[in-house]
Amino acid sequence: MHRQFVKWWSPSLGREMEMLVFGHAGAPVLVFPSSMGRFYEWEDFHMIDTVRHQIENGFNQFYCVDSVDGESFYNKSVDPFTRFARYSQYEAYIKDEVIPFIYNNNPNRFLISTGASFGAYHACNMALKHPWYFGKLIAMSGKYDIRAFTNGHYDDNVYFNNPVDYMPNMNDHNHLEAIRRVDLRFVAGDHDICLDATRYFCDILYSKGIWYELDVWSPGVIHDWHEWRRMILKHLP
Repeated sequence: MHRQFVKWWSPSLGREMEMLVFGHAGAPVLVFPSSMGRFYEWEDFHMIDTVRHQIENGFNQFYCVDSVDGESFYNKSVDPFTRFARYSQYEAYIKDEVIPFIYNNNPNRFLISTGASFGAYHACNMALKHPWYFGKLIAMSGKYDIRAFTNGHYDDNVYFNNPVDYMPNMNDHNHLEAIRRVDLRFVAGDHDICLDATRYFCDILYSKGIWYELDVWSPGVIHDWHEWRRMILKHLP
């Protein structure tokens, strides 16, 4: 299996950012790590081994990016305004640097956005804000409300990165149509701590006339890597 470590200085973030790329061909998959996770998380938790068949046979190529959660959402040493401004810089890094890098390395334009737990939030937020880049979203065990990180602070950077806020008010026809063209998959277990949050957000999408698949696994399926390994195998093809 082809494995490549990639690093470059990010103008958007003002520091070096690292990435692991697995595979040589196929539909590219943009992987976001879970809370405070790193670019090697999916390798460490055997998610990559789980999809080895797809990678080795050229069906998919995985781009596992790093996070800046410790500098944004979880950075209690700075005020909330600074935290969310940092996340907006991360969004620019993904949109202006990572996606062009993927395009330069892979001619397949069916880009899949995925992640588990907090990675599902990142994957979903990017796909909804920039649906023109994506063909599919696989969001596993996610919450889509970030107000718990704001300490009561609220500004445009919070609003426009909080799917439960901006989606109900989205009325731009072209943007909504672009979202409707994305294959949206929301997956959670019946005993998952994020199941209610996932259902709540799916109801918002339904109210906007956006089709999605909600896949609730049972019985006794919890918020855990073992379950996410099974989920990604089902929803990747």
